[in-house]
Amino acid sequence: MSNIDDIVINFDESNLLVLNIILAFLMFGVALDIKVQDFKQLFRAPKIPLIGLLSEYIFLPLLTLALIMIIKPHASIALGMVLVSVCPGGSVSNFMVHLSKGNAALSVLLTSFTTASAIILTPIAFAFWAGMNPITAELLQTLNVDPEKIVKTVIFLIFIPVTIGMFLNHKYPNLTEKIKRPIANISMLIFLGFVTVALVNNYSKMQDYLHVVFLIVLVHNGLALFGGYQIPRLFKLSKKNARAISIETGIQNSGLGLVLALQVFNGLGGMVLILAWWGIWHLISGFTLSMIWSRKPVG
Repeated sequence: MSNIDDIVINFDESNLLVLNIILAFLMFGVALDIKVQDFKQLFRAPKIPLIGLLSEYIFLPLLTLALIMIIKPHASIALGMVLVSVCPGGSVSNFMVHLSKGNAALSVLLTSFTTASAIILTPIAFAFWAGMNPITAELLQTLNVDPEKIVKTVIFLIFIPVTIGMFLNHKYPNLTEKIKRPIANISMLIFLGFVTVALVNNYSKMQDYLHVVFLIVLVHNGLALFGGYQIPRLFKLSKKNARAISIETGIQNSGLGLVLALQVFNGLGGMVLILAWWGIWHLISGFTLSMIWSRKPVG
């Protein structure tokens, strides 16, 4: 069995360009739901959304570091776990929260803020939290990662499509209302199809570690959802708000992390496996949890 830290997942330049375009289109779809007043709400009534951001930006990375210390995974897997923990909220979280009878407005606010601020917060948070653990810090030094390359990638994947999407939402609200759901569904299906094909094409390299990654993501994602619910309850927030924060904490934009792993970290095996499987699994866990909650009263 080869060391997963030495495995490189093959993506040629044309495939990587296609993946970048798909993810940018996905983020454009997310931005069609973002309004300027979403951010004003954060300042008008900051307590509840700040607890949500606490769960996403502090609890989840701390949980990730604790898991790394306990399970001691390969360095590249650990680095992938850190990266997924600092990615913005996932594009399907708003629908999941609506389905679960959670606070959909809070979900949109949190997704909007984390997505729009990812251009700054994701690179900074990743460098900070990865540097807190000796395993990931040592691997980062070995890889000699260029922070500028991370920022440029996030600008292309987040800033440009989000700016265009928000502009259209502001200028042509009736049009965006009609196209946002079809765009979100189509882009998600294309993205998942692309990732699945990539995993199948590289299966021979990854088969020895798939069961390891499956268990790690299962535990990591499960604890993120559980802790994301318990934290707001500790602060006496309602079940409606707790459900929203739980899903926002457990549903991460692993697509962004996957592109960063392929483009900035040169397809480092453990990182790609964690992020690719998280992208598939969090849909299963998130929709399952949403269906369970949809049958339970929030009162």
